[in-house]
Amino acid sequence: MVTGTSSALVSTAWLEDHLSDPDVRILDCTWHHASTNLDGRTQYRGRHLPGSVHFDIDHIADKSSSLPHMLPTAEDFAKRVGLLGVGDGDRVIVYDRLCGGSAAARVWWMFRAFGFDNVALLDGGYGKWTQEKRQVDISPVRPEPRDLTARLVPSLLRGFDDVKANISSGAAQLIDARGPAKFDGSQEDVFPQRRRGHIPNAVNIPWGDLIEQSSGTFLPVEALKARFAFAGIDLDRPIIATCASGITSCVLALGLHVMGAPDVAVYDGSWAEWNLQDGVAAEAA
Repeated sequence: MVTGTSSALVSTAWLEDHLSDPDVRILDCTWHHASTNLDGRTQYRGRHLPGSVHFDIDHIADKSSSLPHMLPTAEDFAKRVGLLGVGDGDRVIVYDRLCGGSAAARVWWMFRAFGFDNVALLDGGYGKWTQEKRQVDISPVRPEPRDLTARLVPSLLRGFDDVKANISSGAAQLIDARGPAKFDGSQEDVFPQRRRGHIPNAVNIPWGDLIEQSSGTFLPVEALKARFAFAGIDLDRPIIATCASGITSCVLALGLHVMGAPDVAVYDGSWAEWNLQDGVAAEAA
């Protein structure tokens, strides 16, 4: 497991040792789909890591889009995240209650998509932290606003037209992070849809396959490499990650980053957008 702040992951032990560092900013990114009857902000208010503030992916998003939690403009991101107390020169640590799959990995990717690379995910998240009986708080955190610079990094973002063109060109490998039943169309997805299945030529690597079930941490690097190799993924070729709505695809992007593939792009609209479009194909296993 990688544990330095220059990496995409930090350990619970590292974070506990650095809680009081003046440049460390901790973001609780827990998010749940409405169908779960759970609410990330409510969970944050109940218990959270010391000094952390809540990052809501539905709030820091493109409000003009009908799609869920799409990437906002760089200006809006900088403004809203600055109000959370994050500024230039800070070290940002993100976590959630589902090992990155309930939006911490998404927030990690958002920062990188806006050119902020000093961001890492707490490996194992809130679950590992509390299992180890480390300190949690119930007091609200009211951060001082800070100035943040944000500039979009186009290589990390893909849209509908890019993915549609890629079906013919095959220039990039498309990996779908959803579970097998949603990928093969035997189970409905959680967002409104016209069709089931997956984008043509996509390969299925469920995001949970990258996580050790007992600890909630990412698999060791060699095990990650073996999982992607088994799926036929070439780490030296371009990769686009997709999922239901651009959240768990970022777990794949993070895992690939740990393996040394730092420029993995994410299809922001993912299946929530693709399945509603006219004139495009969908496949089922």
